[in-house]
Amino acid sequence: MGSALTAAATGFGTGLSLIVAIGSQNALVLRQGIRREAVSSVVAICAASDAVLIAAGVAGVGTVVTAWPPAMTLVGLIGGGFLLTYAVLAGRRALRPSALAATGTTAGSRRGALLACLAMTWLNPHVYLDTVLLLGSVAAGHGALRWAFGVGAVIGSLCWFTALGFGARLFSGFFARPASWRALDIVIAVTMAIMGATLILKALAP
Repeated sequence: MGSALTAAATGFGTGLSLIVAIGSQNALVLRQGIRREAVSSVVAICAASDAVLIAAGVAGVGTVVTAWPPAMTLVGLIGGGFLLTYAVLAGRRALRPSALAATGTTAGSRRGALLACLAMTWLNPHVYLDTVLLLGSVAAGHGALRWAFGVGAVIGSLCWFTALGFGARLFSGFFARPASWRALDIVIAVTMAIMGATLILKALAP
């Protein structure tokens, strides 16, 4: 029992160390949390997706993915293009910022947020590298306790996205000013642009 808890704790810490970083997925969860739009759904998508990918990594799918490099190249091109598009949209929002809408959300904005969340999760090669390949390889080192490690990583992912999505509303007062939204969207636009360009360049590299 003690060994399983140790493996789970290791998985929890390793998972958090990979997830807690500025990225497209975290930026979207933060923005939705501040606006209080579809927060539960976005958090659920991120956490559930991570759980599926981590399980795939622990099961050994990572070795299959690395055996066919074109798969990562294709995902890199598609994901990079998507991130660049989202960077342009964030840049446009920065030019016309609006104050925080603290109540309600339209069906269109909710649908758009969920589609963007799915795209940023499943079209982002870094997600596969972190969850399927890296966490999968570390989990393999725990032998029979690899699934305990995986459970810990899944719990770490769930805790992080829940804290980020529902904790973001603590900044609602700051983001009641349009200038604050401009600053956030500029950061998001720059982050998305850099990540998108990096993904495309890596995908096209010989």
